[in-house]
Amino acid sequence: MDGRQPSRRGESLTPRQKRVFLVVCVVLVGLLGGAGAWAATRSGGYGRSGDGCVNVVIPSSTGGGIVHDCGAAARALCRTAFTGHTRLAAYARPQCRLAGLGRPGR
Repeated sequence: MDGRQPSRRGESLTPRQKRVFLVVCVVLVGLLGGAGAWAATRSGGYGRSGDGCVNVVIPSSTGGGIVHDCGAAARALCRTAFTGHTRLAAYARPQCRLAGLGRPGR
């Protein structure tokens, strides 16, 4: 029978040790909560498509990827997006319209 002692060796935490343990736990919970809030509200590194820059998020079984192009590279991506029938083209078309790089000739 163990009795009323919380430790097998018969020792209990001192009040100071309990305070240190509580402070460490509160700091860890605060850090994890802050990191979770930052990750949930962070907009990402590139922002939205616009002003000649295209940001396309392509979902996949391993999480996905981001295609970010500006200038001539964005125009080339949009040109192939409106002429091609690939998955990338389907995801890129709406982002090309947002960036002002719609279908050529329109």
